[in-house]
Amino acid sequence: MTPAAFKRSLSNAVPPKALAPELQALWWAGKGDWDKAHRIVMDEHSKAAAWVHAYLHRVEGDDGNAGYWYRQAQRKAATGAVEQEWAAIVAALL
Repeated sequence: MTPAAFKRSLSNAVPPKALAPELQALWWAGKGDWDKAHRIVMDEHSKAAAWVHAYLHRVEGDDGNAGYWYRQAQRKAATGAVEQEWAAIVAALL
């Protein structure tokens, strides 16, 4: 799946089948369902999940919590627009 196809899939009611949990969380975040996205990554323990978790807390405006999750992901904290970060994570994880 390409990042463009992933973004187009946001018009559907449910995410595409066989997406990794991290991508499922990003899909729900892209739909504006922060709570559902957060519940998904809370149960995952990969560096990718930590990156998504950091992004979600950044969207929420909780920079302290986001910083913790960026460290868990071993990533530098993002500073650009959250929409750009969402797209970058999607592209990296696809």
